[in-house]
Amino acid sequence: MADRSGKVITMVFAGATLCTGATAGEAKTLLSPDGRTEMTLGISDGQPHCRVAHRGGPVLGPSRLGLRLSDGSVLGKGCAILGSSATEHDTTWQPVYGERSQVQDHYRELAVQLQQSGPVPRWELVFRCYDAGVAFAYRIPKGTGDGGLGIEAELTSFRFLDDHLCWVTRSAQGAYEALPISRMGEQAERPLTVQVADDRYVALGEARLVDFARMKLAGDNNAAHTIVSQLSGSVTAPLPLQTPWRVIMVAESPGRLLENNDLMLNLNDPCAIEDTNWIKPGKVIREVTLTTNDARRCVDFAAAHNIEYVEFDAGWYGHEYDDDADATSVSVDPKRSKGPLDLPHIVRYAEERGVGILLYVNRRALERQLDEILPLYRSWGIKGVKYGFVNVGSQKWTSWLHEAVRKAADHQLMVDIHDEYRPTGYSRTYPNLMTQEGIRGDEARPPTEQTLTILFSRMLAGAADNTVCYYNNRVDELWSHGYQLAKAVCFYSPWQFLYWYDRPGGPGELGEGRIGDEPELAFYDSLPTVWDDTRVIHGAIGQYAALARRAGEEWFIGCMNAGTPRELDVPLDFLPERATYTARVFRDDPTVKTRTRVRLDTRQVDAETVLRVSLPANGGQVMHLVQRAK
Repeated sequence: MADRSGKVITMVFAGATLCTGATAGEAKTLLSPDGRTEMTLGISDGQPHCRVAHRGGPVLGPSRLGLRLSDGSVLGKGCAILGSSATEHDTTWQPVYGERSQVQDHYRELAVQLQQSGPVPRWELVFRCYDAGVAFAYRIPKGTGDGGLGIEAELTSFRFLDDHLCWVTRSAQGAYEALPISRMGEQAERPLTVQVADDRYVALGEARLVDFARMKLAGDNNAAHTIVSQLSGSVTAPLPLQTPWRVIMVAESPGRLLENNDLMLNLNDPCAIEDTNWIKPGKVIREVTLTTNDARRCVDFAAAHNIEYVEFDAGWYGHEYDDDADATSVSVDPKRSKGPLDLPHIVRYAEERGVGILLYVNRRALERQLDEILPLYRSWGIKGVKYGFVNVGSQKWTSWLHEAVRKAADHQLMVDIHDEYRPTGYSRTYPNLMTQEGIRGDEARPPTEQTLTILFSRMLAGAADNTVCYYNNRVDELWSHGYQLAKAVCFYSPWQFLYWYDRPGGPGELGEGRIGDEPELAFYDSLPTVWDDTRVIHGAIGQYAALARRAGEEWFIGCMNAGTPRELDVPLDFLPERATYTARVFRDDPTVKTRTRVRLDTRQVDAETVLRVSLPANGGQVMHLVQRAK
């Protein structure tokens, strides 16, 4: 079973080592385990507010906290601190899969009891202080009203001390703009990355969103340098209630933020699936012709190139936008394919070759037929379902979608959620949720500056299905093939879709979108999709990145660059001492006489090696390091 814990330490409030504030009414200060991050909760004019500092420097000034209830009253108005308790928690758990094989969950927690007049006389603010940042949530106990609570709006604010630069997009697949807080506007997606100083970056996020309305963010027109929460609709919840976590990640660099993204997982419940052996990450190629002959060719290609899954995209059960399309039967949309498609034959054919079949289903069929199709697909031998164009945002659709993930787990089906859904760590609890879109992927033709912004903002939330393409013309127009190779390393997804617009080619079929036999495809063939360790070597938002990831004893390095040619030093000091590795280096080279212009070099390296990586404008480079026999 997943989430096996290592050491556990729980310490009851023990003075200044955890929390300061000796009496009930005093401000409470909580320190992270390493003592570098500090949160202080105080009451001013009856309103709770918190401050955050990092390495002795202020990050957030007094930031108001509260909720507006459906009867018009405000939780956090005219309140006082009644008492508090503090504990320390330190565990290590093993995820089913991830960007690292072990995750430490080490934090100090402060639960502050508050009292006020009105329909909710007593409630709590709970804070967790990690080395990577601060998280907090609202807790309302039982015994209030009729057992349920209506929330009209959230009054959480994040008050910065200057008009800092932040990277804003207003939709989960939108383009990012670099804007000062004063111009960020409304409905900004989370995580929102903010540069506080040259050596201090913050990301505002949300974790453990399961059955609540989604939070977005907005600039506050009435308070300088302040960002406020915006719920995507009202909430009605049974009691006791704990809201989703509001997260303030803090680090010295964008790369450190990315390395700390398991904070989102730590703030979710442990794995709820007893037997996870059927959950299998892997690479995916989609089949869009929807014909038996081409599907067999696609399966053969997958089997030959270590691709674990073939996904049948929209159209296999009729027009995806037709409310009457029946996802329980195979009926090819004639606008997409002339067919025929013998899906049962393909499932058997793929199974014999060690390849799994995935099916796309649009939300229209999902909403009508979910309880029917899940057991049916399991009986067909299907391994997973891609949920398409799902509704997101409101409490209703947030709850429905996560219930749909749980129902899929009941039938041992894995899930990929497409379009606007962004993760908040639920894949820890239900790891059959393999990946999700919520990203401006290759379909949207993002320039390199965009992908290198997405890497240090969207990717803080978790896995993203970036729909990597390789032989499509947009690669030559916008990026390079070295850059595409690097995306598959840098953009984490346990189901990594490769060759998004491409199809296996027959003899002589080497036009646009036809997969060839270029030497660098060996890199994709050998590439894992989940990792035992992840290091961010270099990272500058919108400019460049270099990531190293380990699977077993092998290392994979991806380097990505935006519009300015540059050179990066990549030290290999993460390698074990006295071990020698063979490095296969794939890099852009316009002199290479192939369609893709990628050069392969081989050299011997060790922990003392520093690679000098030359990256052209909008180019990239990858390396595969294999330890030599002793």
